[in-house]
Amino acid sequence: MKPLTRPARLTPGARVAVVAPSGPIPEERLQAGLDILRGWDLDPVVAPHVLDRHERFDYLAGTDADRARDLQDAWCDPSVSAVLCARGGYGAMRMVESLDWAAMRAAGPKVFVGYSDITTLHEAFAARMGLATLHGPMSAAMDFLKNSRAQEHLRATLFAPEQVQVIASGGTALVPGRARGVTLGGCLSLLAADLGAPGVRTSARGGLLCLEDVGEEAYRIDRYLTQLLRAGWLEGVRGVLLGSWAQCDPYDTVRALLLDRLGGLGVPVVEEFGFGHCDGALTVPFGVEGELDADAGTLTLDVPALA
Repeated sequence: MKPLTRPARLTPGARVAVVAPSGPIPEERLQAGLDILRGWDLDPVVAPHVLDRHERFDYLAGTDADRARDLQDAWCDPSVSAVLCARGGYGAMRMVESLDWAAMRAAGPKVFVGYSDITTLHEAFAARMGLATLHGPMSAAMDFLKNSRAQEHLRATLFAPEQVQVIASGGTALVPGRARGVTLGGCLSLLAADLGAPGVRTSARGGLLCLEDVGEEAYRIDRYLTQLLRAGWLEGVRGVLLGSWAQCDPYDTVRALLLDRLGGLGVPVVEEFGFGHCDGALTVPFGVEGELDADAGTLTLDVPALA
C-alpha cells in the first residue's frame, strides 16, 4: 500500500461545498454547522438536494441520482476547494456507482471530509482516484456542533495540518508495539459490506487500519470481523487503531471480542483512539503514511494530512 495524493490545505475565504450523500439533515442543524464554518472564515455553499428526503425511504436524503449529482457537481466545480459531508446514516453505497469517476479525476484533488456511512466514499476515493481523505466530523452532526475538541482538531487539520501531525489520542495498547503503514479504514460494517464490490481495495495489506462502529451487538461485530478475516482482507495489515463503539454492547464484551478476532494478527492494536461516533472525535487522515505507537497511544504522520 502506497501513500495517496494529498489535496491542498484550506486557506481563509476558501469555498467549501456541503453535501448529503446518505441520510437526511434537519435544517436547524445544517444552519448551525454553516455558522461554524463561516466562523472559520470559510465560504460554505449548500448542494441543491441537501435538505431533500426520499418520498418512500425516509432514511435517504433524496433520490440516489440527486445525491450523486450533488457530490459530483460540487467536486467538479473549480471554485470549490473542499467537499464536506453533512451527516452519515445510510445511502452512500446506493449512489457510489452513479458517480462519473473519470470526470471527478479530471477535476483534480480536493479535501473530502466525513465518517460513518461515508466510509464507502473514502474507499472509493482511495481506490478510484488515489486520493487521501479525512475521516472526521460532519458539519451537521451533533458531535461536531456541540464539541469544541472535534471542531478544533478538524479546523487545525484543514488549515494548519502540521500542528496535528502527531495525533495523541490517550488510547491504550490492546496489543503492544509499533508499526508503520498507510492509514485507511472507517466504519467496520461498511468495510465488510464493500467486500466483493467493484472499484474497492481487495486488501488492507501494508495499512494502519482504523476501525469503529455504532449501535452494533457483539455478535454482529464478530461477524463483520470474521468476514474480513475469512476473505483475507486483513492479511498483511501492519497495525490496527480502534475508535469508538458507541451504543454497542458493554465495552468489556466488545473489547474481549476485538482482542479475540484481531489479537491473532500479530500486529500492534490500540484501543479507544478517539475517532468515530464519540464526543470530541479526532480527525484522522486516510492515505497518509505514518507510525503507530500502541503503547503511547499515538499516530505520527510522516507528512501533514494536507499539502
